Amino acid sequence: MKKILYRIFAISILLSCGVCLSAQTTPEPYLTIDDMPDLVQCLPAPPAPGSAEFALDVQRYEWGKKQRLDPEQAAIAEHDAYWDFDSLAVIFSEPFGMEISPKSTPQIYQLLTRGVATLQLIRVRPKKHFMRQRPFEYFNEHVMNLWEENDVRGEGSYPSGHTIRGWGAALILSEINPAAANALYHKGWEYGVSRVIVGAHWWSDVDASRPAASIAYSLLQTSPAYRKQVARAKKEFKRLTKRK
Repeated sequence: MKKILYRIFAISILLSCGVCLSAQTTPEPYLTIDDMPDLVQCLPAPPAPGSAEFALDVQRYEWGKKQRLDPEQAAIAEHDAYWDFDSLAVIFSEPFGMEISPKSTPQIYQLLTRGVATLQLIRVRPKKHFMRQRPFEYFNEHVMNLWEENDVRGEGSYPSGHTIRGWGAALILSEINPAAANALYHKGWEYGVSRVIVGAHWWSDVDASRPAASIAYSLLQTSPAYRKQVARAKKEFKRLTKRK
């Protein structure tokens, strides 16, 4: 209960401060889409209707709808849905063990936001290529979060951009605070599962997105600008932890 109260409070603060959760400017990526491996050639196609794998997707979709009956689980899934970088920073501050914001941790915040902005580029080509129908569209139903339905309707479901963001955030922040890796990866996993709970993604979308984020993350290491920012973020983290 303490965890969910923290998230409700944190998101409320963002909203009260006038943060636009859907139209925030995307930070400058360290790499381009053309730099990214083509997931169409790297990962298998999503499960076809009628296959055993698709049957599992359907089972997990029904499982996700049942999770919405749990108020805490539903609230977590709703907050995980916000597609903006300040909300991402707030959500991952808890497992990171320190507030991540432009004011309190500017170097870590920049690393996280520019890093995730880079990783999420890897979703563009496979989404366009496969144009997989989302589960709520397939069943002619609604997502749990009606406020995001128009934004995701008609957009390819495979892979999941949110999952790439969440798993990518865990990868990036774990390098800065290795002691928090367990909590960060737990949240990164949960962040993807939230997309199944709200009905915006199939389970196989989410499963494919974690290795997709890892592929993009491995390439991100080749950016000199990124590695310099990692050094700045580590220095900032060390300085701040010494104060405690």
